[in-house]
Amino acid sequence: VEVGLLSNQAMYYLVAGRTPVRAGNAHPKIQPQQVFACKVGEIVLVVGNDSQFQKLCTVLGRLELADDERFATNAARVRHQEILLPQIEKAFARETRGYWAERLSEVGVPCGPINSIPEVFDDPQVKQREMLRYLPHPAGSLVPQVVSPFRFANAGLEFQVPPPLLGQHSDEVLRELGVDDEKIAQLRKRGIV
Repeated sequence: VEVGLLSNQAMYYLVAGRTPVRAGNAHPKIQPQQVFACKVGEIVLVVGNDSQFQKLCTVLGRLELADDERFATNAARVRHQEILLPQIEKAFARETRGYWAERLSEVGVPCGPINSIPEVFDDPQVKQREMLRYLPHPAGSLVPQVVSPFRFANAGLEFQVPPPLLGQHSDEVLRELGVDDEKIAQLRKRGIV
């Protein structure tokens, strides 16, 4: 993955002739596109065009930002982000991430709440997709498992093999590696296996 992501940065360097700088969660050429702190929680915002920016300003109650020529286009927002972003941060701080996520989604501004791990498992979509399952363990307990979100049409998702006990398959693995039963017995006697 790292090599694949590097190609974008390498091409930026080759085409622009400038070394890319670290931007954290922000996008270097699209603004605003990053994480914002809310009254409670955080939200990630991806304003990909001028129409979405106008909708953002309407929802935030900051129509004057949409009318300001310094922020009228994405290129202008990138040039003046030091002025723009603190104003957006201040607006987001007024309400919770849930409040903003709901209102922005209603008008088509791409965004999403940043959830903690426990909050992820309470998410209705995660529950509907049954991404948390419990498998019986040979020791008698149930073990929580995260399920892949990918599903194939007309193919059920089955879990038939529980997680193994420590060392449960050691003999099988050693045999696959060409170790004979006598050598396995010696390894057991010495406490290696």
